[in-house]
Amino acid sequence: MMELPATRAGHIGRALSATAILLFLAMPIVIILVTSFGADGIGTFPPKEYSTRWYEQMAAPGGNWATSIALSSLIAALTTVFSLILGVTAATALARGRLPLHAAVYGLVLAPLLIPQVVIALGLFLFFEPAGMLGSPLAIALGHTVLAAPVAVLIMISTLRGIDERLEDAAASMGASRMTIARRITFPLATPGLIAAAVFSFITSFDEFFIAQFMSTPDTRTLPVLVFNALQFDVDPTVTAVSAVLIALAILALALVALVRKLGGNRNGQGVLPVEPLS
Repeated sequence: MMELPATRAGHIGRALSATAILLFLAMPIVIILVTSFGADGIGTFPPKEYSTRWYEQMAAPGGNWATSIALSSLIAALTTVFSLILGVTAATALARGRLPLHAAVYGLVLAPLLIPQVVIALGLFLFFEPAGMLGSPLAIALGHTVLAAPVAVLIMISTLRGIDERLEDAAASMGASRMTIARRITFPLATPGLIAAAVFSFITSFDEFFIAQFMSTPDTRTLPVLVFNALQFDVDPTVTAVSAVLIALAILALALVALVRKLGGNRNGQGVLPVEPLS
């Protein structure tokens, strides 16, 4: 099929259309960022005066916001560890193993991504409430792992399938054990995927609301729960500062993942077999 030559007007029209779409999508983020520096107490846009008072209030030691941020960070860190353990184990079995009912196991692992989060939250509440673990950071982290682990599994499966299995076969033919192959070849090559899985697991836990809402107590409120309460029962402009920080963290996390993947791709292109004996 003959393609029509692109005209200068067509290029300009597509560029303007793409720019307008991007500006429309970025507009809420820009409004939040600008409003977070407003000095008034009702969060107007555009602000009449500018100040950093809401950022100072958010970071005030011993305040509700600082306590919630610390709690969410702890829970997200625990979730990341649990998700990586489960993700690496399940991804290795699914990508390299010969499991019976492979498709059914794969679907079961990814099922939490399809089930509404409020259903999962209710189930976890009914499970942990009799054990008296509501409000426990460990219990909330285990609940978040239900949502974060499938994301880690997807990333690790993609990473492991991108590694040339002939490198592992060559190491095995030279007498290397499975543990040595994993430690010296598989995991070094899978480092970009591991970092990406850790970043997305952390973000998934840090931003999760339903499970934290069902399992929190008045003394243990994660950051999303505190933001929800602040918006529902009061007008607190500190929420705009918190949102701006979360936006910045998300951008930094995505930039980190992109950088690690780029560096990992360059490294893999320069040869990956270690020069030291594997045995």
